[in-house]
Amino acid sequence: MRADQAGNHLLPVTAGVVLLLSSLSCSTPGGPRGDEPAASLTVSEILGGGRVDGFERAYRPRPFRFPEDHGPHPSFRTEWWYLTGNLSGPRGEPFGFQLTLFRSALAPDGDGGSGSAWRTNQVYMGHFAVTDGGRGRFHSFERFSRGAVGLAGAEAWPFRVWVEDWEVRGPEGSNGDGRSVFPLSLRASEGGVTLELRLAQEKPLVLQGEDGLSQKGPEPGNASFYYSFTRLDASGRLTLDGTSTPVRGEAWMDREWSTSALSEEQVGWDWFALQLEDGHDLMVYRLRRDDGDPSPFSEGLWVDSLGSPRRISPEEVDLEVLKEWESPRGGATYPARWHLSIPALALELDLEPLIPDQEMDLSIRYWEGAVRVEGTRGRRGVMGKGYVELTGYASREVGLATRGSLASASPPGLPSRQDRPSDPWDSPWLPSVLRRPRAPFGPGPPG
Repeated sequence: MRADQAGNHLLPVTAGVVLLLSSLSCSTPGGPRGDEPAASLTVSEILGGGRVDGFERAYRPRPFRFPEDHGPHPSFRTEWWYLTGNLSGPRGEPFGFQLTLFRSALAPDGDGGSGSAWRTNQVYMGHFAVTDGGRGRFHSFERFSRGAVGLAGAEAWPFRVWVEDWEVRGPEGSNGDGRSVFPLSLRASEGGVTLELRLAQEKPLVLQGEDGLSQKGPEPGNASFYYSFTRLDASGRLTLDGTSTPVRGEAWMDREWSTSALSEEQVGWDWFALQLEDGHDLMVYRLRRDDGDPSPFSEGLWVDSLGSPRRISPEEVDLEVLKEWESPRGGATYPARWHLSIPALALELDLEPLIPDQEMDLSIRYWEGAVRVEGTRGRRGVMGKGYVELTGYASREVGLATRGSLASASPPGLPSRQDRPSDPWDSPWLPSVLRRPRAPFGPGPPG
């Protein structure tokens, strides 16, 4: 199933597939169709602690093992492979890109013992977006597919993750030294937009949080395992409207998996990944509570030009919103310009979107886009580029189509939670591409 937007005023959530699919809502290209009403979800619903029985959870730091941890962790409810970057054409034309591939388990058990190759508890979702800064255009697309019969999946050896023909893969015959996934090959194509990149590692892998455990709330297990490659050399080609352009720039890769993360009072986050021209990288995320205050579980990471990381506490960061942007689709006002200050690093930065409208109006509605960076580090001027993700700002009732909440009441035509079938594949509101007994690409799991 695919949904897409493209154009002058058309349109990281990185965990949207979790509740979107495990709560069995759906969306279709251009909005609901027939018995398939679209549903909008809040971030707190998506990453909350419900429905965790039987899944593994992130309670404490653990040793990372590579190349295994580049691959899937099916005992956890959700995970994602997240890539963003800023690119330039031969005449300096600015572009941004995002490709995020999500895995979500509908249930902690496997295929239910059916023996069918089609039957699986794993569902994959992809978000693909390109920002054309020169022409002020934004393109975003979405896909779903079941993790069976080769339609979608993830593998550690050799590394590969894909949703249909959207794919990120490593070289064949790699070894287990943690660098084995590189160089990565990325390819995604939809709606006249094709991106093909080679991604080479420039800095070592860094662990986020406490040795890779990123705690998002006070409750035990409301955390994720999280590591990053903060600087990748990116080169390849971007095709827009039939015109292929060579592009080059730098990218960022995040890997994260969990079963639950956000607390009930947390409504969203502002996430910043910045690459400065002096070789330093900065990640900061601010978790927002329902009273408007930042959560004490917000944090960041500073990576110097040699790749050495330094954790940043929320008390060290001052983030001021200088401007806002109101979505033309209604129901959402997002921050649109920031001043970020970290006195302990003598860092003062101004951030501004490459273009204002980089809203991902898909099954989950959020803002994710390329930004320019300008400021000072110490007494020296510094410039850079980056990506920002903003979640929890959009009204749940507004999106690709009229949407309702699954938290307390079902949209028109949807059964209440207690009336929903226990077998996810029997659900009439599951996207038709995933549903049984027949899906557009072939037979679904047998009954």
